Formats: sequence, structure tokens, C-alpha cells
Amino acid sequence: MSVPFFRPSITEAEIAEVVATLRSGWLTTGPRTRQFEQDFARTVGARHAVAVNSCTAALHLALEAVGLRRGELVLVPTMTFGATAEVVRYFDAIPVLVDCEPDTLCIDVGRARATLEELAAGRATAGLAPPYGKVRAIIPMHYGGQVADVAAVRQLATEYDLSVIDDAAHTLPAYYRDPAAPDGWQMVGRSADIACFSFYANKCITTGEGGMAVTDSDQHAARMRVMSLHGMSKDAWKRFTAEGSWYYELVAPGFKYNLTDIASAIGLVQLGRAEALWQERRALAAAYHAALGELPGLTLPVERPDRRHSWHLYAIRIDPAVWGERAGFIQALKEHGIGASVHWMPLHLHPYYRDTYGYQPGLFPVAEAAWPGLVSLPLFPGMTRAELAEVVAAFRAILTKPVAQTP
Repeated sequence: MSVPFFRPSITEAEIAEVVATLRSGWLTTGPRTRQFEQDFARTVGARHAVAVNSCTAALHLALEAVGLRRGELVLVPTMTFGATAEVVRYFDAIPVLVDCEPDTLCIDVGRARATLEELAAGRATAGLAPPYGKVRAIIPMHYGGQVADVAAVRQLATEYDLSVIDDAAHTLPAYYRDPAAPDGWQMVGRSADIACFSFYANKCITTGEGGMAVTDSDQHAARMRVMSLHGMSKDAWKRFTAEGSWYYELVAPGFKYNLTDIASAIGLVQLGRAEALWQERRALAAAYHAALGELPGLTLPVERPDRRHSWHLYAIRIDPAVWGERAGFIQALKEHGIGASVHWMPLHLHPYYRDTYGYQPGLFPVAEAAWPGLVSLPLFPGMTRAELAEVVAAFRAILTKPVAQTP
């Protein structure tokens, strides 16, 4: 039996909704996208949701809405996907990288605080040298679906007058304990000024490609909505309905980031299934924990007691002394028919950031220590227990004949 790294969970309900959209005659941003936004905002408990064509677009619009300017600084974890820092560079602003926590791989808020102190004092920090522009924002990324220490991030942002932009690409749902919440739990994104979600094909819910920015700020929502479609004062839905008008004005040089009704049709059904999809992921993670926990040389992902993990990723760390080098280990999994991936090489090790900012090994020791052993295993709704058993069986087979070390 072969087990893919990921397989989408698409039912007849999603297919029927897409067919209905095609038959409606309204394919681009229209009534289904508006409904998706309203339902999504209600689900996460936000006042506003702006649907866009990727989480990258949502992050870009969020930074534009909070006023990021050329030469300003944004704190970003080094252990993240390229988009988190890439959007900062869109403004010719500077991503200031921060190390991660050893257990969760989320941003280390203590290191973020130390970095802000060094910046305020005008000292060299995180591979950068003064003079510095204003520090405008911080972007915590909730690695794999484990919520970062959002309370500490919010406190830090208050002290240093920073906007908080959540990179919540791996979450929906995911929760953190909040005594002020009615049931003691708060959904990810509620502590941020703007939270950005991904609906890429392998995410917790999908629209194929897509994203959402949510906020309680009327001002931020209005700005993101205008900038998501060329800076036009009225979108197509407002212009071409019976109640609309053909007239619009360009109020800013915006972008082409709108989400189509075809994609939103999938999203509406997926959002309705989000809780069930999450419960499947949680059960699979628990089964992995039980099966792999007894094997040597593995560090399994954690779920802190004050968090509820989305389990977008099941990212383990292998000990090369037991399992051999990662490349050989992943190849051995492949030979057993098991798909795997890696999330991620820390940003400061990539050529662009290394060459642009002069990063050297040793600046972010926790991320660097985690990176060589990271392996993400198959975990997706619809994955059968037989498939999971096949993954575990491959581990046991490899353990009896470890892959060779590089000389």
C-alpha cells in the first residue's frame, strides 16, 4: 500500500456547490464569496473577513493596512514559510528574524523581546546593523497548527506599539486557553490586529487556492477590501447587481487579490465541515503518538496543555544517529511507498536572506538544531488507519536496517 503525503477531502457536497455556481452565471467575486466571508467571520468570532486568493495576499494586504513603509522593520520567525517574510520585502521593508521555541517551533517571544531591546538601543542584532527604521509589526506564525504564545506577543506589541499580524495559515480551528473567553478557550486570531488564513490544497480547509484576512477593525477591513481589487471604490458585485451602479473610482494603486465564487463555493462547504475535519486530524495525531512514541530517536510534536492544536502538520524530528541522515530516511520512506515532506529550512539559511542580510550559521541556534531532523508525515482527513499502520510499519522496517550515514 502506498500512502501519499496528502490527499484532499472533497465530497459530493463541494462538487454540487461548484456546479451550482457554474450554473448561476456568476463565477468571479460575488454572492458566494460574500457568504463565505460572513460565515468565516462568524466562525472565528471576528467582525470582518476579507476573502482573497492566497494567505500571502492576505498578509500583504494586512501589512499595507497597518501602514508598513519602506525601511521599516517587522519581526518574523526564522522558522516559517517564505511568504511570512516575503511580504515584508514587497514594501522594501526589513524582516527581522527571531529564533523559535525548542518544543513548539513557534516564535520565541523572549528572543523577540531581546531583539526589540537591542533595536531600541541601536545595537547590532539578528544579523542586522543600525541605523534602524521604526519597528512596525510582529508576525507570529503558528507552526504546524500549534498556537504561539499569543498573550506574550500581545503584551510585547502593546509595550512597543506594534501591530500584530497572525500568520494563521496552519490553523482552522486551533485554540489557546483564555480565562476571559466564555468557555475558557479562544480561537486563533482573536488576539491579533489582523489574522491571515490559508485555504491552499493541503490546509485544514481548502478552496484549492485562497486565503482570508480577519479583523475587528472597520478601518483595516475597508482598506484591505479596496486594495484587494485594484484600489477600486466598488467591486464587481456592487457594480453589476440590480441595485448597483457602473460608476467607480480608483482611490489607491491596489492589487488583484480577489477570491472567485467558484473557490468560495468549495470554501462554504469546507467551512461547514471544519470541526469534523479537525476531529479526524486530532484522532490521527493521537494514533501516531501512540504508535511512534515507543520508537527510539524520535521527537514527536507536542500539544501544550493550554493549546488545542489544529494538526495541519505532524512534524517529527529524527535522530540521525538512529535513523541516518534525513535525505536517506525520506528516500527509504519513499521506497516503502510513504510520502513525506519537510517544513522548513529556516529563512536565514536560504540564499536570498543569507546574501541580502549577511546571516551566518549560529545566529538562531534552536531553529538550526531542529532543521536537520525535521520530517513531516502524512496526516489528512480521510487517511485510513490501515494507511497510518503502513507508515508505522515503514518506520519499523527502516529501524531494523538504518539508512547509511554520509561519509
